[in-house]
Amino acid sequence: MFTRTHQYTFPIPKEHLKYRLVGNHLTIHSHEFSVLEDEQILSILPNVEELNDSKFPITQLELKEEGNRTEMIITSKMPTNEAGGQIVALTFCVFFFFASLVSLFFGHDPLITITLSAVGLAVFLFLFIRLQMGYFEYVRRIQGNLKEVSEQITTDVRRQLFKHKR
Repeated sequence: MFTRTHQYTFPIPKEHLKYRLVGNHLTIHSHEFSVLEDEQILSILPNVEELNDSKFPITQLELKEEGNRTEMIITSKMPTNEAGGQIVALTFCVFFFFASLVSLFFGHDPLITITLSAVGLAVFLFLFIRLQMGYFEYVRRIQGNLKEVSEQITTDVRRQLFKHKR
């Protein structure tokens, strides 16, 4: 439910992109992240002192080579211990919306219906805003930074390749 995947394509071979990405550092809201390689998958992890903070997404890069092009698939997931609380809050909202519908059709009391709907909506908006300012903000920034860095790598590699062809 909280997993986000984005795909980008770059016109350079996979090894050029991978070589230049590994070891790269990203800074987001004064938190430093590093791009590390684990077998064939690249991971974006916070530095050691921030590793225990669960608000950071678990982000992995998969590079697939298609001819002279490389497809970058960025997958960000919410840590399991953080996702449990969000799912409980969403279940709470669904319960209140369902209770307001039951009250509307069977209770015929508009005050209870409006109150239950308002409570469910308030909790949902609080959760949505909190996620947008926290978890999804980091996901957007990590993906944006990776795209920007990869575009710069692509530009540099293409300059080097064309310099040798002259």
